[in-house]
Amino acid sequence: MTVDPIDLAKRLIASPSVTPARGPVFDILEQALRPLGFEVHRWVMGEAPDGPTENMVALRGSGSPHFGFAGHLDVVPPGDGWSTDPFDPVIEDGRLFGRGANDMKSAIAAFVAAIPARQDKGTCSLLITGDEEGYATFGTPRIIDWLTERGIRPDMILIGEPTSVERLGDTIKIGRRGSVNMWVDVPGTQGHVAYPHRADNPVPKLARVVEALAALRLDDGTEAFPPSNLEFTAVSTPTSASNLIPSSATAQFNIRFNNLHKGADLVRLVEETAAAAAPGATVRTRISGEAFLTPPGALYDLVVSAIRDETGIEPELSTSGGTSDGRFLIALCPVVDFGLPNATMHKVGESAAVADIEELSRIYRRVLERAFA
Repeated sequence: MTVDPIDLAKRLIASPSVTPARGPVFDILEQALRPLGFEVHRWVMGEAPDGPTENMVALRGSGSPHFGFAGHLDVVPPGDGWSTDPFDPVIEDGRLFGRGANDMKSAIAAFVAAIPARQDKGTCSLLITGDEEGYATFGTPRIIDWLTERGIRPDMILIGEPTSVERLGDTIKIGRRGSVNMWVDVPGTQGHVAYPHRADNPVPKLARVVEALAALRLDDGTEAFPPSNLEFTAVSTPTSASNLIPSSATAQFNIRFNNLHKGADLVRLVEETAAAAAPGATVRTRISGEAFLTPPGALYDLVVSAIRDETGIEPELSTSGGTSDGRFLIALCPVVDFGLPNATMHKVGESAAVADIEELSRIYRRVLERAFA
């Protein structure tokens, strides 16, 4: 059976799957995989707001080497302002438009189209989740649980996230920064602004916390990672009245950190800094993932050589940008992210060049041929 990556990408895009995703979009992928000889396992778990989420593990062959491809079928909400229906894919001027065209239904389609009809040795797997764009509560970590319970462990995993920048093949991700969201809450006593002596204004105290946190120099970066950075995203109080001293004040921020840190260590640093600047301040946190780095090895060689031979490009090995599910999968084996140019991901009018999707499939085919040679 021959799979057309553009046709499959269009069918996946045409099945709306705003995170968390389940159901029809997974049916479409399963229908493409079963004729290729894959044993497909699917399950749904979790409740709102983080679920219900569907996951899929598709397996073909047995033994080693075990090459895994990981990806997600969920997408972010389309938003307003599209000139076309985001879930009615169209091709215009050589580009495929639709939500998920770039991140990352086209890459999944490209990989399926790259799978050879015959595989004489080893195991090929697809690890596909419906919750990557959300908190991943019932997503890839649950796929890892499923594999571990059955004693299944890939030797290497390629994630199809859109990593290229200016042109296909110019960048692969060999690691990702960790991410932790934090909220600092400073208590006060509500009162009228005309009688400040009867109240306790938390805003100036929060300002001291913000100043102290902004002054932190977390590190100078490493050979593989840029410096860790703390960015404030919101400051708020529970009131908007101009004559009311609020009862509390909150600062929200995110830290993207390299592999010199663990999330828990940064939480302790923030707690200590906030308490010193404003006694009584409390910190709430949500660690999205730890930093990770895949050391040079067979997976590097497979992906880099396939890109070089297909495109003539020597890809940059990068750790920049956002996080990916590699933060979970690195617990199993070496992980590399590689996919389409990412200029339109999550944007209104998301799209991918048809020629890039087809070339990506050829690169993935080279990777698979060499992995199972």
